[in-house]
Amino acid sequence: MTAVPRDPYEVLGVARTATADQIREAHRKLAKKFHPDLNKTTEAAAKFKEVQEAYDLLSDDAKRKQYDRFGHAGPSMGGGAGGGPGAGFGGWGNVDASTFEEIFGDFMGGGRRAGGARRGARAGQDLESEITVDFITAARGGTRHVSLEGGNGTAGMDVRIPAGVESGGSLRLRGKGAPGAGGGPAGDLVLHITVAPHPWFRREGIDILVDMPISIAECALGTTVEVPLLEGSATLRVPPGTGSGKRLRLRGQGVQSKSGTGDLYAVIRVDGPASLADEEKAALERMKAAWPDPRANAPWKKA
Repeated sequence: MTAVPRDPYEVLGVARTATADQIREAHRKLAKKFHPDLNKTTEAAAKFKEVQEAYDLLSDDAKRKQYDRFGHAGPSMGGGAGGGPGAGFGGWGNVDASTFEEIFGDFMGGGRRAGGARRGARAGQDLESEITVDFITAARGGTRHVSLEGGNGTAGMDVRIPAGVESGGSLRLRGKGAPGAGGGPAGDLVLHITVAPHPWFRREGIDILVDMPISIAECALGTTVEVPLLEGSATLRVPPGTGSGKRLRLRGQGVQSKSGTGDLYAVIRVDGPASLADEEKAALERMKAAWPDPRANAPWKKA
């Protein structure tokens, strides 16, 4: 048995009272959505054909009146010739020349408009994707191979990551988007950046911070520590009496960017022992009694 065609109003998603302009606009949108040159899904060709047949029927006043009265049997009774202004395009039914050019000009390589002027080439559509960049590459710059989901499936490419890029930033790759039509240029690919967190580094603008734990004794006596850098490490002197929260700077070891190079700061964190032996407690008690009160000059003491 031959399958009964769907209601053309349902196919185009319009009411039975739709105007000619509403039918034309619905057709234009669906034709672009399901055109096989843009839509590579397996059902696109069948959907596109169904949309064309629905528009062919409803855009012809005589055919539409016959359908509204008799259903799908109506147009076959001879109510509409199908030889209207669009018949010269072959296979596109009752599509007028201007509508045909507006919808399908992208695929004709510069066909002529109804008025005779040659239609220009069109640029391809811009595409967007999201990529995650590791902290070190974002800070110093580098090249990363990324896999992208686009209109033509998964594609891989090497992307140059500029130094200093931050989460929320974007990269525009010229000519890496959808291909153009009629000899037009390809669109762009816009990559939205997320910078992955680092286990010990964090950023403040173009500066980098890293926590540096020291003991109570090292805080009192001073010490020398090895500070990790984005690449390698550096030796840093911690002066006696350096308390928690103090930032010790290593110049030029921060983020490299167009606005300059930041610094790296070792943020001191004094860590006390979880437990003490009796003699250690006694020693600390003696030091506590000998040392001045650290809160003696606190602002609230003078209020």
